[in-house]
Amino acid sequence: MALLYDKRKRLVELFPIYRQKCIIRHMKTPLNIDTKTFIRFWLVVAVLGLLILAVYIASTALIIIGTSLFLALALNVPVSKLARRLPGKSRVGATAISYVAVLALIGSVILLVIPPIVQQTAKFAQTVPSFVNSATNQWDGLSGFIEEYNLQPQIDTALNSVEESASSWAGNVGQNVISGVGSFFSFLAGLILVLVLTFLMLIEGPLWMKRIWSLYSDKDRMIRHRQTTTKIYDVITGYVVGQLTVSAIGAFFAGLAVFVLSLVFTEIPGSLALPVAAFSFILALIPMFGSTIAGVISTLLILFSSIPAAIIFAVFFIVYQQIENNLIAPNIQARKINLSALAVLIAVTIGLYMFGIVGGIIAIPIAGSIRILFEEFLKRRNQKDGSKPAQAS
Repeated sequence: MALLYDKRKRLVELFPIYRQKCIIRHMKTPLNIDTKTFIRFWLVVAVLGLLILAVYIASTALIIIGTSLFLALALNVPVSKLARRLPGKSRVGATAISYVAVLALIGSVILLVIPPIVQQTAKFAQTVPSFVNSATNQWDGLSGFIEEYNLQPQIDTALNSVEESASSWAGNVGQNVISGVGSFFSFLAGLILVLVLTFLMLIEGPLWMKRIWSLYSDKDRMIRHRQTTTKIYDVITGYVVGQLTVSAIGAFFAGLAVFVLSLVFTEIPGSLALPVAAFSFILALIPMFGSTIAGVISTLLILFSSIPAAIIFAVFFIVYQQIENNLIAPNIQARKINLSALAVLIAVTIGLYMFGIVGGIIAIPIAGSIRILFEEFLKRRNQKDGSKPAQAS
């Protein structure tokens, strides 16, 4: 027994020395990489770099295609339902009817929204002279204060800086106008291209999906991929429906608040409720920041008519935003997207900085789709890992 104890003690003492020798021997072993592996590694790096460069160069085209795909997925549900009810079940006719309905809605909103905005702008222009007279009277009262504390040099410097900035802007006004016209026509061309692509995707989408599923030789894999695609489709359509619902609720209450204010403050026209509702609905489609922008624009429109009413509306908007962010939006969107607040914020930030406003709108459904793909990947890998012991036995 004592001999066995001595041998064990001796092994314990020698183990650190043996381990240290193995480490030194491993460090002295040269790392041999064959030429084929080295070339393959750098080819992968080069291809990845070229792909990133191609995505950066074609970012505008990718935005147009992605926007068209997003709109096609969003409109596929009403188009499919309408096509089933048409006599010939024509998908082309259903798509055309949906397009005409959407364009008619947009046109009617524009016709109803622009006149009140023009009216408010004209009213603001009429109040500018009185504002200037009031500022002049106040300036006369401040002139003594400026002379007493010798502030005239600082004011002259500030005025000269403003004049130089105005002169610079006036010198570039022609270039700015040309650039603005070019940007408008580029936007118009992109919009037409998006509408045409969306129309073709709605018509040919089911045929393309049938062709893709017919290419599978493994039926089990086809069923699995089809289920994953259906989940992604449900996430995108659910997000669109949920976002439209949240925007519609916010637009309704914003327009109702302006209408109530028009009854209390007679200087506010009741027709201003519709532009405020339209701004709230459209801009609220932009996640995280759209509602705030809509609230600021609506407050400025009301400010042209009445300052107290604008303050009341601003308070109402802040209170409603808390209710929407903590009660309405989570209950409508949480079950459809199943993303945490941090994931939503990261997705929206990346989308905004990479692709602008359009990227911010489509960032959340893309993040939800990536979540589904990642979950399916983990599920498949766990199934493979779980099947290995069963096959070995």
